[in-house]
Amino acid sequence: MPTFVENIDRNKPAMTKPNSLFPDLFGDVQHSPVETSSQVDASDDAIQQKIEDLRESLHQHNYNYYVLNAPTLSDQEFDAQLAELAKLEKAHPEYNDPNSPTQRVGSDISNSFETVKHRYPMLSLGNTYNEGEVRAFFERAAKDLNEEFEICAELKYDGTSISLTYEHGKLVRAVTRGDGTQGDDVTNNVKTIPTIPLQLPANAVYPDVFEMRGEILMPWDTFNRLNEERERQEEALLANPRNAAAGALKLQQSSEVAKRGLDAYLYYILGEDIHEDGHYESLNRAHTWGFKVSDHMRLCKNIDEVMEYIHYWDEGRKSLPVATDGIVLKINSRRQQRALGNTAKNPRWAIAFKFQAEKACTRLNNVAYQVGRTGAITPVAELDPVQLSGTTVKRASLHNDDIIQQLDLYIGDMVYVEKGGEIIPKITGVDKDQRLLVGDKVHFIKDCPDCGTTLVRDEGEAAHYCPNSNGCPTQLRGRVEHFISRKAMNVDGLGPETVDLFFDQGLIRNCADLYTITREQILKLDKKKDKSADNIIKGIEASKEVPFERVLFGLGIRFVGETVAKRLAHAFKDMDALQAASLDALVHVDDIGERIAESVMTYFADEQNKELISRLREYGLQMKLSEEVLANQSEKLSGMSIVISGVFEKHSRDEYKNMIVQHGGKSVGSISKKTSFILAGANMGPSKLEKAQKLGVKILDEMQFLDLIQ
Repeated sequence: MPTFVENIDRNKPAMTKPNSLFPDLFGDVQHSPVETSSQVDASDDAIQQKIEDLRESLHQHNYNYYVLNAPTLSDQEFDAQLAELAKLEKAHPEYNDPNSPTQRVGSDISNSFETVKHRYPMLSLGNTYNEGEVRAFFERAAKDLNEEFEICAELKYDGTSISLTYEHGKLVRAVTRGDGTQGDDVTNNVKTIPTIPLQLPANAVYPDVFEMRGEILMPWDTFNRLNEERERQEEALLANPRNAAAGALKLQQSSEVAKRGLDAYLYYILGEDIHEDGHYESLNRAHTWGFKVSDHMRLCKNIDEVMEYIHYWDEGRKSLPVATDGIVLKINSRRQQRALGNTAKNPRWAIAFKFQAEKACTRLNNVAYQVGRTGAITPVAELDPVQLSGTTVKRASLHNDDIIQQLDLYIGDMVYVEKGGEIIPKITGVDKDQRLLVGDKVHFIKDCPDCGTTLVRDEGEAAHYCPNSNGCPTQLRGRVEHFISRKAMNVDGLGPETVDLFFDQGLIRNCADLYTITREQILKLDKKKDKSADNIIKGIEASKEVPFERVLFGLGIRFVGETVAKRLAHAFKDMDALQAASLDALVHVDDIGERIAESVMTYFADEQNKELISRLREYGLQMKLSEEVLANQSEKLSGMSIVISGVFEKHSRDEYKNMIVQHGGKSVGSISKKTSFILAGANMGPSKLEKAQKLGVKILDEMQFLDLIQ
């Protein structure tokens, strides 16, 4: 077995005893026994010292138990110390510490999750299932860096991302990834996770302020135990560990989160005072501060070592106690990471290789059809239940009519099912050798299953659509649900069930109707109480302050996702200008093609949509960029198409791309006669340089560009 997995047993979960007075959250430390309350000196100084000693001792126990997997303290001894600390803290609230080990059990106070902007954006990774693309990533890095480099290979844990901020050695904030720019503050809930240190060792040397990024997970054992309990209670089963972890992290009471048995692995450190240039080295240092870092990282010096790591863990991951869905490869040097920079969504210095999904064969019983909020019709296969990647699969997406025809499906066929990325089930093939006594051939439906309108399929499109956008009930409800969603208007207190109630009672037919609902109308609805009604009214009122780009996204225009909505908002600055934009003006915006432009124009040409926007404006929603955002914009690069190439010193590629957009320009990837100029750093690609010289395209260095935009 390769040496880089020799410590695999360290990832096994520690033993716990459910009937212990407190959850077994901590391990042991080889200190002398702590006295019981009868031995405590009654003086204030002695009591304060006793509390601090207990806290330090229990923090160390926690590190030994969950990070080192080396407990030596019995459950009873641990419970006695934790109970003693809890008793002293209750009697002496003047010595309160929000990071006390007693916080591990959580509280019954409901949380309200504040939205917090990330100091450093939490970018997602580019994914591939192809080893050839991994090699291409390696070769591209070698070419762009033009110097030796190492790759840190890590397991890709399948959980929910978290960012932890530490100040003076104390955990002060835990924030979810959210949209990458901002997320929810879930600090109280995260404090219940035993593998996340609340207080770093006093004798360790660490930055005064830094962030740890990682993944919060639900171990397989915990996931299976919870599902067994839910099955006994005849409750709906949890879908998979990742969703279960994400759901647990957003529970309103931290005491409930503490019962979910969450775990965490930390995989990146950020800050202004990180001494190690190497990512691998900095994580090993963080491990000594009390952070749980995977034992299975490997520093690879060439592509052969990378491939060896991938091939081993493709099979070896199946013995791990938590879900993994791939390998993450990172350029090890932070200096080299900065040189490579980021795209709008992904770092150029890292890539995720996703494992091929598991397959299973089962019977196709029926095909149902679902209507989306934009009218798209999705066929869904109903199957005999089958186990895949630790979960039971009963339904799988068939995507569209082309897929159905390619598969040549019949009701009763034995079909191969897999999970794309091990999350979304899909049918990938048919075992035609088992095609005996099957039923009817599967044909795509002609009419909308919800409103009966004849479906349409635009030329060049794979999906069928219901064109009755202003009359199809499912579309109407879906657009309102999208409008109130967290990434759009984020209307607190509202969810799909309440939206259904509003529709059933005739209170709404579109999102503008939300702003006419009264508290009295809500109170008349089934099971709605004063507090619930107040929360809904407050949430609707607060949505009037949501920025223009999110209002635009919330409208649910076909093909206009978060990124496109931001592009359009910053390009046209207000709703009036966007509504009046021509096809040519829309296409000129970065990332906007003809399909998106035509969809935008079609939306604004509809009289009912015009009326909707007019009403939203009347109710006080934001219909233009804020003054603060506008103050940081200019038209100095208006009409210019700019190519970025090379490695930079002053700013990253991603920062320069944002500057181009901010000042009205368009960042493009390839050189042509229409290119205005090239922003060139060190080690500009020779092929780009040759093409620029051939076409006579101007080249600016960093300082010339910064002078241009002043």
